[in-house]
Amino acid sequence: MNKVVTWPALKRRIAAWRRQRRRIVFTNGCFDLLHPGHVRYLRAAKRLGTVLVVGLNSDASVRRLGKGDGRPLVPQVARAEVVAALEMVDAVTIFDQDTPYELIRLVQPDVLVKGGDWTPDRIVGADIVRARGGTVRSLRFVPGYSTTGLVQRIVGTKVQRPKSKG
Repeated sequence: MNKVVTWPALKRRIAAWRRQRRRIVFTNGCFDLLHPGHVRYLRAAKRLGTVLVVGLNSDASVRRLGKGDGRPLVPQVARAEVVAALEMVDAVTIFDQDTPYELIRLVQPDVLVKGGDWTPDRIVGADIVRARGGTVRSLRFVPGYSTTGLVQRIVGTKVQRPKSKG
């Protein structure tokens, strides 16, 4: 089963999971250069339920977030494929809006999760989730890992290529 899905396909999967009484967890992000911080965060998010749905910012949405010149580095289709390949992720869908509010309205998750840089009162869609009795969580940030930090290290480091023999 393909884990990268359109919104209508996701809506059908959500309905099936609800019939199976699955606990649906939702999170979102850019996931531009996947690193251990992302993996640990997604693993922790999945432990809060039985199904993990990831909303992935589209390329245009990432650019509007002001993440920096040339971002995203990886196109949305490739980012979605990589995130979907993670065992703890059950579905990935791309959203083009500035925030995932409309996608959260569609998913109606039991648990809404963001990283520790977001306090629960600032998490977009918290009102939707709490109105239906769900929970909103801010998971501890994994220190030492950030895509922006990786990009800065890559750009700031010159790669020494071995001299060719010949």
